[in-house]
Amino acid sequence: MGDLDGRTLLVTGANTGIGKETARALAARGASVLLACRSQEKGRRAIEQIAAQTGNRRLELLPLDLGDLASVRACAEAVLARDEPLHVLINNAGLAGSRGMTSSGFEIAFGTNHVGPFLLTSLLLDRLRESAPARIVNVASGAHYGATGIDFEAVRKPTRTITGMREYSVSKLANVLHAQELARRLDGTGVTTYSLHPGVIASDIWRKVPRPARAVMKRRMDSPESGARTPVYCATAAELADQTGLYYDECAPRQPGRAVTASLAGELWRRSADWVDAG
Repeated sequence: MGDLDGRTLLVTGANTGIGKETARALAARGASVLLACRSQEKGRRAIEQIAAQTGNRRLELLPLDLGDLASVRACAEAVLARDEPLHVLINNAGLAGSRGMTSSGFEIAFGTNHVGPFLLTSLLLDRLRESAPARIVNVASGAHYGATGIDFEAVRKPTRTITGMREYSVSKLANVLHAQELARRLDGTGVTTYSLHPGVIASDIWRKVPRPARAVMKRRMDSPESGARTPVYCATAAELADQTGLYYDECAPRQPGRAVTASLAGELWRRSADWVDAG
């Protein structure tokens, strides 16, 4: 895709961390960037900073709380109301180290990291098809290797583990499965899909981890700028135009975890579609 002038990209969670650095990199290349953010105050500050640093004023803020399916629908409606092409959707926003449930009735990591992005993507699919060539990029994690499968009853209940990291791994497995199933369903449409590990990044994804532990953890992590490299690569690299459904790490395709199978991806899709229709 090279120069991004004339291209419109949507980045969720773009007010901080990897999402903000991804939006900054895209804006620097001339793209129109929609920043979908839970915090409107932080989102406005991010837009001001990115505009000042890049000189790009084609930035727009959209409210989005992925744990609230009504908010997801409202965000999608706002995108569609623009009546303009959407060339890339980057499902970046997420959380880790949290316990509880979303307002829409899912284990908090699974609901925020998978169910919300699944609904948003589904609502924007027609616009992406119309805008082809287009891309869908799921920011997953190498943590998905630790998940052996998905307990479909557990994801409708509060977080079981103390740290919430087992549930986080399941939610990231869902991101990889979602991208693969999308690739199968979108074959021949001109819309390609990607999932990726951005690295272990000191970002606000860890915001729910208690402060002392969070400070120690983040000392050993990479910067958000580093974390944005692979998302930007998957969203824009010309050499990936004929690739779809693959999993990337450090801007290169990698073998995903053993739990990533076509049968589980299909089951996750069917259940997710039922959940969001009911919600």
